[in-house]
Amino acid sequence: MTAPEPTGSLRDVRVLDLSRILAGPLCTQMLADHGAEVVKVEPPAGDDTRAWGPPFVTDSMSAYHSAINRGKANICLDFGSAEGRRLLGELLADADVLVENFKAGTLAGWGYSDEVLVERFPELVHCRITGFGTDGPMGSTPGYDAILQAYGGLMSINGERSGPPLRVGVPIVDVVTGIYAFSGILLALHDRHTTGRGQLVDCTLLDTAISLLHPHSAAWLASGEVPQRTGSAHPSIAPYDTFDAADGLIFISGGNDRLFHALVHVLGVPELAADPRFATNADRVHHVEALRALLAEPIAGRNRHELAEALLARGVPATAVHDVGEALTDPQVRHRGMVVERDGYRGIGIPIKLDRTPGSARSAPREQGADTRRILTALGYSEEEVDNLVQADIALSRL
Repeated sequence: MTAPEPTGSLRDVRVLDLSRILAGPLCTQMLADHGAEVVKVEPPAGDDTRAWGPPFVTDSMSAYHSAINRGKANICLDFGSAEGRRLLGELLADADVLVENFKAGTLAGWGYSDEVLVERFPELVHCRITGFGTDGPMGSTPGYDAILQAYGGLMSINGERSGPPLRVGVPIVDVVTGIYAFSGILLALHDRHTTGRGQLVDCTLLDTAISLLHPHSAAWLASGEVPQRTGSAHPSIAPYDTFDAADGLIFISGGNDRLFHALVHVLGVPELAADPRFATNADRVHHVEALRALLAEPIAGRNRHELAEALLARGVPATAVHDVGEALTDPQVRHRGMVVERDGYRGIGIPIKLDRTPGSARSAPREQGADTRRILTALGYSEEEVDNLVQADIALSRL
C-alpha cells in the first residue's frame, strides 16, 4: 500500500508522534487519515503493541499495532543519549504538533520540560496523554484502560445485575481519549490561527472515564443513589434490551409510547399497550421484569433478522446482535467504507466523513525505522552522519 500525495483538511500540519500503546497512536492515525504528515518515533525496543498478538500481519507487527499506526512515517531513535536528545529538538522544531504519553517527568529529564517547550517552540501544540494527570493525589500514577475502567466507575455499571463488574469488551477509555486528544489538537490549532501561539492539550484516561458515565453520573448527582448493573438493558428506558429469538439474540428499543405500541402490535400482543402497568415509559421501567417476561415468548418464536426487518418497517429500532465478523461484512458497513482493503492492507475505515476534503488511509503501517534515513537526511544530515548515528545505536534504520 503506497502513500499518495497528502490530501485532506490537515495536509499542511506536521505531527511528531512520540506516543505508544493505543490512545496516542489512534489520535495521530486520525490526524494522518485527514492529511497530516505524521512522523512516529519509536525507541529501539519498539512500541509494546508490536508484540501484542497473535494474530500478526508481519513477523514484527501485530494486528493490534497495525490497526492504529497507518499513514505515518517511522523513525527509530534512542533519546537516552545526548545526540538522540539533540535530534529530538530538531524534530520538535520541524513540528506543529507533539503527541506524547510518557510518564510524568520523562520529557523534562531529557531537557524538554513544559517551560522549555513553550520558550523554544512557542507555536507548538503539545498534546500530553496520561492516566491520571501530572498532579493531584494520583498525579503521575501510571494507568491503563482497564485500570481506569475500574477506578472511574465504568466497570461497576457493566455486566449483569447478578454478576460481577466487567471490563467493557473494547478499550473504550483509551479509544475515546484518543478521540478527545484529536479534538483538543484541532481546537488548539484553530486558536493558533488567531493568536500565533501553541498550547498544552492535557488529556487523561481518568477524565475520559468519568465523562463516559452518562446517564449514571447524572442520576447519582440528582438522587445520590448508586447505579446498579443492568446488563444490556437501559436503566431509564423500557423495553431497551436483548432478547432470545429463535436463531440468536436481537436487540429491541421501544423508547417511547408510540414505539412501544408498534412493537407489541408486530409481536401480536397488542393488549399490552392497554395494560396500565405499561402505560408510560416510567411505568414500563418500574415493571420492567414483568414486561420482559411478557415480551420474551412472542420474540422467542421469531427469526432475529426477519423480526428486526418487521420492526424497522414500523419504525421500531431493532437489530440482530452481530458478532465482529458479521459486523465487518455487513452491506451497510461496507457501503459506508468502514473496511479498507488495498494493496494487501486491511483495516477499519474513517468514521469522520468530509465531502470536500475527505480523509484517506494513505499507507500501511511502517516497519520500525523504515523512514529513519529519509527523515534524518531531510533534516540536513549527510549519508555519512546517518551511518554514524546508526553505528552508534542512536538511530535504527531498516534501509
